[in-house]
Amino acid sequence: MDLIISNSTGEPIYEQIVKQVKNQILSEILAEGEALPSIRNLAQELRISVITTKRAYEELERDGFIYTMPGKGSFVSAQNKELLKEKRMKTIEEKLQEAIEESKLIGLNLEELVTMLKILYEDNL
Repeated sequence: MDLIISNSTGEPIYEQIVKQVKNQILSEILAEGEALPSIRNLAQELRISVITTKRAYEELERDGFIYTMPGKGSFVSAQNKELLKEKRMKTIEEKLQEAIEESKLIGLNLEELVTMLKILYEDNL
């Protein structure tokens, strides 16, 4: 499991771990049933607190991305792809709603907003 932690993003480390693990599960880099590093091993590997990795694993488990078997470790859960896609679409809709509200505040029209979105989308390909 490859994770890159940045101290300069302003995003809490546990959230960086959660986001990256979720992305690896959704993109099938981490497969269903695959064992994750132990909380201690991940903390040592990333040179962070065990408490931070524990919090990340707890959030991943709460969201249904992983499950933990006492004495055995944590594993990637089976994923309902459609449900996960729906959740992500809802998140995108919320962020787009924020962008619409902000664009209206500065008088940006729909065509300008769409153009901006196209440019940003194409730059990320």
